[in-house]
Amino acid sequence: MCQTCGCTPIPGLEESDREGHDHKHHGESHSHGGDSHGHSDSRMIQLQANLLEKNDALAAENREWLATRKVLAINLVSSPGSGKTTLLERTIRGLAGKVSISVIEGDQATERDAERIRAAGARAVQVNTGAGCHLDAHMVTHALRELDPPPGSLLAIENVGNLVCPALFDLGERLKVIVASVTEGDDKPEKYPHMFRAGGLVLLNKVDLLPHLSFDPQRFTAMAQRTNPELPILPISATAGDGLDAWYSWLQGQMAA
Repeated sequence: MCQTCGCTPIPGLEESDREGHDHKHHGESHSHGGDSHGHSDSRMIQLQANLLEKNDALAAENREWLATRKVLAINLVSSPGSGKTTLLERTIRGLAGKVSISVIEGDQATERDAERIRAAGARAVQVNTGAGCHLDAHMVTHALRELDPPPGSLLAIENVGNLVCPALFDLGERLKVIVASVTEGDDKPEKYPHMFRAGGLVLLNKVDLLPHLSFDPQRFTAMAQRTNPELPILPISATAGDGLDAWYSWLQGQMAA
């Protein structure tokens, strides 16, 4: 099992290397079979480092491939149900005729989100991760070959809903866009600091529901900017349309840059 998050096999790890590692999935006990000197723990740390180094090398290749085509790649990350796919549908329709958009959809199973994106008018490739809880650079490499986004376009990578593991895995994107929703609670920046440190923009979604919730936008903003003082935050509603013009302008500014 993956030494980083316990969700996927490590490429190239032989069965003999896995002996003595009895892993149970998130939140359960882990028995690594190590001796009193912690040799197994040391090997686990090394495997984790090797995995991330390999991923970062592939991400650098993806980034160079995208840069040569002047394709802006953003990695949309969030908890499940924050509204990433709805936001993409609205963005595709809102920028139709102005920006060419392609989408890599990441989910553990089904083609449903890719079908929604195609119905909205954009090309999409679905990547199903199985038991995996995040996309990695290798998956994106294969998706790029199939999708082949045109020069000067926008590539949106909708990651698997998860605020933990996607913070660790560079995919070759320009930046990570965090989609947070007011239905999740206003303490997410302190609960998931690694993601908010890795983010380049926060879209605070579903603000049309604020009158019905106890969510405090000022508390959320203060927590986020304590974690990452350079992090801009845009309040939006992907369904009602609040703030979407600012989001579109931000995207177009990033593409021009």
